Amino acid sequence: MKKLTILTISALAIMAAASAAFSAEAKTEPTSQDVQMKNGSWTELAQLYPVAFVEQNVSEELTPEKLASWWDVFGDPTMTDLITRALEKNRDLASARASVKEARYQLGISEANLLPWLDANGSWSNARTPREAGGTGSAQQLVSLGLDATWEIDIFGGQRASVRAQRATLEAQYAMLYSTWSSLAAEVAMDYISLRTLQEQLDIANYNVGLQTETVSIQQSRVDAGIADELSLRQAQYTLEQTRATIPSIQASIEQTKNALAILVGEIPGTLEEELAEHKPVPQIDSTALIGIPANAIRQRPDIRQAERELAAQIARKKAARADLWPKFYLTGAIGTQAHEGSLFNGPGKMYSFLPQISWPIFHAGAITKNIKVQGARAEQLLAAYEQTVLTAVGEVRDALSDNVQEYERNARLKSGVDAAQSALDLANEKYANGLVDFTNVINAQSALASLSEQYVVSGGQISTNAVRLFKALGGGWKPLDEAERAIAEAAAKKK
Repeated sequence: MKKLTILTISALAIMAAASAAFSAEAKTEPTSQDVQMKNGSWTELAQLYPVAFVEQNVSEELTPEKLASWWDVFGDPTMTDLITRALEKNRDLASARASVKEARYQLGISEANLLPWLDANGSWSNARTPREAGGTGSAQQLVSLGLDATWEIDIFGGQRASVRAQRATLEAQYAMLYSTWSSLAAEVAMDYISLRTLQEQLDIANYNVGLQTETVSIQQSRVDAGIADELSLRQAQYTLEQTRATIPSIQASIEQTKNALAILVGEIPGTLEEELAEHKPVPQIDSTALIGIPANAIRQRPDIRQAERELAAQIARKKAARADLWPKFYLTGAIGTQAHEGSLFNGPGKMYSFLPQISWPIFHAGAITKNIKVQGARAEQLLAAYEQTVLTAVGEVRDALSDNVQEYERNARLKSGVDAAQSALDLANEKYANGLVDFTNVINAQSALASLSEQYVVSGGQISTNAVRLFKALGGGWKPLDEAERAIAEAAAKKK
């Protein structure tokens, strides 16, 4: 009786110590200390303060449906086709899909730990011991067959917390897949816009080469006729060569961009040469009213969703670590039969065992509590990463809005400049022909027109690129879950 009392007191003392340790660690999970970030969505944060020089930052026309496949608003079939092919064949996207599969199977492994495990075993032996060694001198056979079962009863929720952690990890992998999807679509679009911009730059350079070649011919004729000096001819020649010198770098950039596009769509570089050889205009959005933050609710940005789910997974891991402070209960058992001769199932060799077990850590030199603190510190890191992701998203939206508005303004000024430069060149040519100005005025007007024309084309491409950046910053570019993925998500939600 005294021994039983001592054991009872010891058990109570251990339980009290474990309870105190558990209570000490069961602190509030890490949450954002920024009230605005904690209580508002990231799109609300993006609109919290006015964007400089942006009169209207809300778009009524940009619906979630348009944002999901924003490339359609450009009305360029070639770009849409390239993006579609990239989403089917890109290798990085294939790797992200495989990561989702891995996380799904890992979740299955974690869920399996909640159920009993059953193992079969069997053996057969044939042995002979000679009489001289104390045996019978005849062969003896032993056959055995059995089943072993073991089950950890998850009373304190450690296994269930591990399952929640793995489920959140699966959701984070889905978010990473959609983030890759969104980034890939934007990268294909921006490379395609760059290609069309470079092709227009090449067309302008070739046009200017033709114009300046004609000028050189005229000056050569005037020099040969003795009505112009050689200085004007040399000025025309170096202006021509200066323009020609820009063409090789443009052509090299075109080839590099085509190769980059081929890689993005999962094809061998060079495959798209014929498809993209024809020069086409830079794709433009059909309405500037699409530039803004959607007025109605939009889906979460994939990278924010990923960061939030990674934080949730780590919080669950911390809870699983806390469960290590408490005892673990196991049920183990076995049934089987043995026989030296005859049938396994008709003889007297049937056997069984049933063994409940308890395992409770008493002294691990603080390793368990330190592991809880490790998991908590990791959760704090992921909280900071989540907040950083939100801040970055807000900054990207505001930057894209501002860049769009400013580039439209710049483009209008460049268009006026191109028109003025063309008029100046026409006047310079006319006055030079009448002997009213020297040839330097013609050269300057040609250089100004070439420079402004190129800047105007680049600005047009930048407008489209900025629109893509805005759509990507708003979380656009990925489709809703397909039926199979939706079923998995719904099943996971029911188990929470």
